[in-house]
Amino acid sequence: MADSITEQRLAGGPRPELDLTHAEWQSSSQGVGGDVQVAFIEGYIAMRNGRSPEIPALIFTPAEWRGFVLGAREGEFDLT
Repeated sequence: MADSITEQRLAGGPRPELDLTHAEWQSSSQGVGGDVQVAFIEGYIAMRNGRSPEIPALIFTPAEWRGFVLGAREGEFDLT
């Protein structure tokens, strides 16, 4: 049985319930209006819509975040 939150997540367990009330949200310097914001908290990466911060954030493990960033750099999500 997985002991840590990270081990639980890697084993397909539920996402952790992180307290994001004091998270330091960062906006992209290239974005307009701070639409996408990220925060690094408790070993996870949280991502939210800066224009609607009341909507729950997406939570990524470091491995998931790395896969997302590498895919974005390679144009995997380019819809144009």
